[in-house]
Amino acid sequence: MDFSFNLWYIDRVLKEKGGFRVSFEEDFSNAHEVIQYAFDALKAKGHDPVMQLVGYLISGDPTYITSYKNARSLISRGERDELLEEFVRYYVENGGLEK
Repeated sequence: MDFSFNLWYIDRVLKEKGGFRVSFEEDFSNAHEVIQYAFDALKAKGHDPVMQLVGYLISGDPTYITSYKNARSLISRGERDELLEEFVRYYVENGGLEK
């Protein structure tokens, strides 16, 4: 699954006439960016990002990921095995295992 898309979200900032301002988030082109975005959103809401991401990867239950800044929607668009692959790749390439 390709993670490239524009993520829309509603800022919930009402304009004078009661409308909403719609903002664009950056494009997410790979699993690393999606993981980082979800991690940051979880941390911002006071959650333990590592435990929440592990819960999501093991169970597939998207409620482990906060809906804050549409992180849940974003992470759900990809395949969990691609996210897990990124974790393993990062671990191996950054000295977690001998090559």
